[in-house]
Amino acid sequence: MKRRYYNKAVPVYQIMSRSSVIPIKTDPELIAKFFERGIDTVYPSREKFARALASGKRLRFYLGADPSRPDLHIGHAVVLRRMRILQEMGHEIIFLIGDYTGLIGDPTGRDASRKQMTHAEVLQNAETYKEQIKKILNFEGDNPTLLMFNSTWLSKLSFEDIIRLSANFTVQQMIERDMYQKRLQEGKPIYLHEFFYPLMQGYDSVAMEVDGEFGGTDQMFNMMAGRTLLSELKHKEKFVITGTLLVGNDGRKMSKSFNNTIALNDDAANMYGKVMSIHDDLIGSYLTLCTDVAMDEIKRIEADLKQSDKCNPRDVKMRLARTITAIYWGETAAAAAEQSFVRQFQEHALPMDIPSRTIASGLTRWPEILVALELAPSNAEAKRLIKSGAVKLNATKVEDFTGVVELAAGDVVQVGKLKYVQIAP
Repeated sequence: MKRRYYNKAVPVYQIMSRSSVIPIKTDPELIAKFFERGIDTVYPSREKFARALASGKRLRFYLGADPSRPDLHIGHAVVLRRMRILQEMGHEIIFLIGDYTGLIGDPTGRDASRKQMTHAEVLQNAETYKEQIKKILNFEGDNPTLLMFNSTWLSKLSFEDIIRLSANFTVQQMIERDMYQKRLQEGKPIYLHEFFYPLMQGYDSVAMEVDGEFGGTDQMFNMMAGRTLLSELKHKEKFVITGTLLVGNDGRKMSKSFNNTIALNDDAANMYGKVMSIHDDLIGSYLTLCTDVAMDEIKRIEADLKQSDKCNPRDVKMRLARTITAIYWGETAAAAAEQSFVRQFQEHALPMDIPSRTIASGLTRWPEILVALELAPSNAEAKRLIKSGAVKLNATKVEDFTGVVELAAGDVVQVGKLKYVQIAP
């Protein structure tokens, strides 16, 4: 991306000063550990980035996420776990909540424009982000993770500032993106505001004056926009580091948009069960991207999986599910989740420790009951679940959501394979 014209400078908001007190580790083994797994592309090159890490200079890196949903997932964790290594080396880590970019919505990978959200909706979705990220990044001690919101600087840009920023890019650069070409071919609209998204995300790099940005491979265009703006406005080079995309069970990238995620705030039993549901051909990828199992051992496991007489995929998957669950919930919770899974799916019994909830009087229709029991987020989703055959009452499938329901104490309501609620007295 190359700037074409309009030389007047855009004001840059200095939001923080760097600390030079933190000692930087340049151990070659730590640098090698960083590159060992989960890294797809480093721009301009891995070699140049490795030299920067070995230089002893304290660098600033960030990962941003728009709170389009209230949950982060283990796909986000692929790069967060790489960033934790950099944090342990002494580098500065920022997790940026896109409360302003979230108002537009990232068009990346979308075949239609996103529904725009209000700022209140965005902030509500972001409420638990810190608690989720604390499972991976350190927020305490001498080198805590910084949590930031891009409304801090984006809300201060004037319309004139936006014009100056947009002068760094051409319409041809924007329209060449595959997703827009696809929409043009299908006769679907491309809204003007969607072109502002990479501009806004790019300006985040300028405002925070970062040395590098992390993201998925699908974010390359947006991250390179930041590289362009940082070079033009600060005369500084930015590394762009993309993590390997984790594939969901539907064959697409793990994404909140596709509803195919294993969320960081899924409880231990649900996390364990979701990992157990992945396709066998994803086992090696999940071991590599989501755990710290040694790469040599993973290669042996992958070789054994190709020989049915040597390895049962179910047994490997149980180890994988237990390992991932333990990372986020601890060994005790992971062991309990495994015990519950075995009881439910191998011994065909109800899981242990089914949550018990009361049901308010006057609720007599399935959609409102499922919402009240926190088994569905809305009446519309509850109806969809019933139509798809995912709802059971005492192991009997619920087929009608229009009739009157009378639930008694002790009844067990099930949604899908993993969600259970017992009606309290």
